[in-house]
Amino acid sequence: VGPLVLVGPRTKTRNINEGGGVDMVKSLIRAAIVSGLTLVATTGAQAASKELKPFILGYETTGNMTKVADQVKDKLTSAGFDVAGSYEPYKGAMVIAVTNQQLKEGAAKSKFGGYGAAQRVTLTEVNGQIQVSYTNPVYMEDAYRMDANYAPVLKELKAALGDKEAYGPKNGLTASKLRKYHYMFGMEYFTDPSHLAEYDNYKDAVAAVEKGLAEGKGGAHKVYRIDIPGKDQTVFGVALTKGCSGDKYIMHNIDFKPIRSTPHLPYEVLVNGKNVYALYARFRIAINFPDLAMMGHHSFVNIMCAPGAIEKSLTEAAGGKI
Repeated sequence: VGPLVLVGPRTKTRNINEGGGVDMVKSLIRAAIVSGLTLVATTGAQAASKELKPFILGYETTGNMTKVADQVKDKLTSAGFDVAGSYEPYKGAMVIAVTNQQLKEGAAKSKFGGYGAAQRVTLTEVNGQIQVSYTNPVYMEDAYRMDANYAPVLKELKAALGDKEAYGPKNGLTASKLRKYHYMFGMEYFTDPSHLAEYDNYKDAVAAVEKGLAEGKGGAHKVYRIDIPGKDQTVFGVALTKGCSGDKYIMHNIDFKPIRSTPHLPYEVLVNGKNVYALYARFRIAINFPDLAMMGHHSFVNIMCAPGAIEKSLTEAAGGKI
């Protein structure tokens, strides 16, 4: 196997070779086991309890998608959530974005907290069943380095929609790992977003994004808008429909497990003061698919065109320069 070279906009080149390096790693692992340098203070069950996964399957049902969606919305509003917007990214999937006062107030506590102001509830048809799932707000709280406490929000979502199982990667990530997460060397962190555009002031920036999304620039369309209280900050949920940046293209390539990861959608555009940002795709996708293989069937290689395409689409929608 020759060197794997990761290419594309903003990507640093990295060579990964099999051979002596692998043998050295194996030797170190054996040495660590022999010398007892494993964590013994915590049992496996205790360690697992500290790991978080991005999504939660509330329940499964059958019936008409629209009717089930109405039932889900009723459950959410009865639990005190506001429906900020919804859309169907592709056939057999529906996304409902919700927020409440606690989510918005939590978002206001950190510089880029707006990314976590909405939780995404989804319905996905799989083999005759409708999977009702939602994002884990505690996972997002750490992934987006927020100062919020979203544990009560998680409790409210579980009470409203059920808690069949947490899912996403095979093994979850601890809060500390989430707060410093990146997929691999050379790829972006939460602190390496796309800077889409800059305007004279916050009002102009919001107006420009509203206009671009209304016109469908870059194949981007508004799903929701949430204004963060007490700050010049607004987050937009954005449906992407164009080519390699499209929601359908990306999810049909990487969302293949029995329980679908539809709550990954939609993408966010964040207006913060006079600047417009989006999380870079190699972070935004990887944080929800941290165990996705780099190569092979249903892998990141299948969507290598997506990061640059997403940045281009969102820049056009924000009225920025490519």
